[in-house]
Amino acid sequence: MKKLSRDIQHYLPLFGILVAGLVGFSIFSYDRNFQAAIAVAVAVSYIVWGLVHHHIHKDLHASVIVEYLAIAIVGLVAVFSVLFRA
Repeated sequence: MKKLSRDIQHYLPLFGILVAGLVGFSIFSYDRNFQAAIAVAVAVSYIVWGLVHHHIHKDLHASVIVEYLAIAIVGLVAVFSVLFRA
């Protein structure tokens, strides 16, 4: 818990990215293509945030990059499967 309070300035932008994505997703509920674009923007922002965060902490490794990519891709697959279900 001490680490979280020390790094709160790093996690607030991530929280803002996710909240902005949810708000945009809600506002543009009538346009599935724009929602897909929002989902991609949130996924890319999540990856960039993770890379910057780990670079600052000097623990950015290939495995960390793959982990952020994998989580973003799983999230996109989930959102796209709901948005564009047959």
